[in-house]
Amino acid sequence: MSRTARLGIAAVCAAAVALVIAMVAGGAASPRIIPGLPDEGAFTRWMLPLSKLAMDGAGLVTIGLLVMSVAFLRSDKGVLGKPAQEYVKAASWSALVWAAAAASALVFNLSDALGMPVADVLGGNELTSYASQVPQGIALTLVVLFAVAIALFARGAITVGAAAGLLLFAMATLLPPALTGHSSSSPNHSLATTSVAFHVIFLALWVGGLGVLCVHAYRGGDRLDVAAARFSRMALWCFAGVGLSGVASVLARLASVEELFTTSYGLLIVAKTVAFAGLGVIGWWHRGRTVPALAAGKTGAFLRLALGEILLMAATVGLAVALARTAPPEIKGPIDRAYELLGYLVPPPISVGNLVTLWWFDLFFAVVAAALAGLYAAGLVRLARRGDSWPHGRTAAWFLGVIVLVIATQSGVAKYAPVLFSVHMSEHMVLAMLVPILLVLGAPITLALRALKPAVRRGDRGPREWLTVLLHSRYARFIAHPAIATAIFIVSTYALYFTPLFAAAMQEHLGHIAMSVHFLVSGCLFFWVIIGVDPGPHRLPHIGRLLLLFITMPFHAFFGIALMSMTTILAPEWYGQLGRTWGASSVSDQQTGGAIAWGFGEIPTLIVVLALALQWWRADDRQARRADRRAEVRAAKVGGTGDAEMDAYNDYLAKLNKRDTAQ
Repeated sequence: MSRTARLGIAAVCAAAVALVIAMVAGGAASPRIIPGLPDEGAFTRWMLPLSKLAMDGAGLVTIGLLVMSVAFLRSDKGVLGKPAQEYVKAASWSALVWAAAAASALVFNLSDALGMPVADVLGGNELTSYASQVPQGIALTLVVLFAVAIALFARGAITVGAAAGLLLFAMATLLPPALTGHSSSSPNHSLATTSVAFHVIFLALWVGGLGVLCVHAYRGGDRLDVAAARFSRMALWCFAGVGLSGVASVLARLASVEELFTTSYGLLIVAKTVAFAGLGVIGWWHRGRTVPALAAGKTGAFLRLALGEILLMAATVGLAVALARTAPPEIKGPIDRAYELLGYLVPPPISVGNLVTLWWFDLFFAVVAAALAGLYAAGLVRLARRGDSWPHGRTAAWFLGVIVLVIATQSGVAKYAPVLFSVHMSEHMVLAMLVPILLVLGAPITLALRALKPAVRRGDRGPREWLTVLLHSRYARFIAHPAIATAIFIVSTYALYFTPLFAAAMQEHLGHIAMSVHFLVSGCLFFWVIIGVDPGPHRLPHIGRLLLLFITMPFHAFFGIALMSMTTILAPEWYGQLGRTWGASSVSDQQTGGAIAWGFGEIPTLIVVLALALQWWRADDRQARRADRRAEVRAAKVGGTGDAEMDAYNDYLAKLNKRDTAQ
């Protein structure tokens, strides 16, 4: 048996032992069975967590194989090297295992939900209904379908771009089961849902990446020192992400600190936290000792420490599966439908003071804002250390955009937006038409291209090369075409509000996040075409940009007028459940939202026109200076001033002077 096989068996055993111990300690292995009620049986009680463990493990292996091929191993001008192609093909087999494990988990999940043995479940039509109508069943069905798709496409993937697309697809495949578990039943489901999504993604990259890195080391893979150094940089970010998302998840599920030590769920969290701290210590040791030793050709210490880290990670995954099978302590909140939908009671009547003071923490946009500010600041620091300058106006525009983003998504505006359509429309306008203008004027792509270092090896892809590839890709050329960007900016607004999409998005926190992200991204895309400083695949002349702006803005005005004239409530099932007893009626508030949409466009239009006029003047000034320099160069070569008309006039004067002298 090879060392790689022994490593895999040891990891599986560590995860299984941790799962068994955690289930016994948490009580999931021996629940209280009430006589007369359906019982799924011991077989389902044990096989359900084991099938989920196999599903999670196969998903982690798939992601690890793909991230190894995309990020850790070297490529040559966008084509995967031979070792990387082998890992991608291995990912196709692990994805098939992933799909099979998800299918078995689907069956055992139904058996657990109905309280029926597996044999009885397979004999009827319940499985089809469960897989197509119940959220947990739909989530597992999606995993089966997506994992099969990954397996099929991975067979022919030989480019870095294709492997990167499969990696993103695999990370998205991890999310449906996690987001339909305890996170969806937490009172603060917005925080719980976002935290578990971040937790799963960061943990998958960290655990999967290290596992495949160890396999690469045991196989005597090429340039282990380079791969380990790249993993170490990624692992530091993953460690921080797992830690922060884990804290947020605990805050969403536990009502007090005492429940960490007085409930089975809390004790499992404590055990998982201890394992996480141990992984942090090992990672610190890796970064300080074994990674530098690899550069010197010493692999023994790395392999020994990595083996211990893998076993601890496998045990942590087993604890996580057992934690998912253990019911969290009940959080007693008010019996109120709005509390169930929002995670908080309907706020008091709206006022300027309440908008300023009633802040509501949104983890997703807090992370987005922190990332935008931190990465931009890191780029500025790198330029400053090199002695390069950067325009202060761009810096001010960027950080002002981040501040406005925080206000729109974290302040009382975010708390009232799900309750009042008028506040929601104000948030929409800010995210789609004000924040993007400021961010685009910050020129983040130009800053990144100047701050990021090229890859050490020619032909390899680092962050700078990835950014360049994306800018020149066919997708960027299509999506950044002025007609396409404008259509997305205009049509998506009408499609959202005048179809059932708006009602569906308001019902789910993920739908609200997707809606807000779309506002922000579509706005950035449109204003990149209009006033973008960064390089782009299509550059309109300034007069064309101005005309495009004036053509687009009336459509937003028409949208506002349409809302103002409507007497039918948008998403009535959402607003009707909240039970708001103060303020204007839903119809009147919706018409106020239309008035906001109609009138808000004046401010962004003025800012864009001023920015466009300034850019136009600067472009003409630069063109004039370039013409002057070319004229000076020509004059230095052939004599004269370099201006044809001026030279002809001077020649005429010289002839007159010569004729007068002759007379």
